[in-house]
Amino acid sequence: MADKTIKVTLVKSVIGTKQDHRATVRGLGLKKLNSSAQLEDTPAVRGMIRKVAYLLKCEG
Repeated sequence: MADKTIKVTLVKSVIGTKQDHRATVRGLGLKKLNSSAQLEDTPAVRGMIRKVAYLLKCEG
């Protein structure tokens, strides 16, 4: 499972969201709007993505 990756892009601003959601977005390596990150496909990362899915676009 280590060779699979997911590309996530921040498509909605974190302004007005809960503090822990903002921390989750930072934990995914996203800072600014439209920034992207290639992440390893693990259950922990999938859980983080699921938590803030309304802010993200996922590929792969």
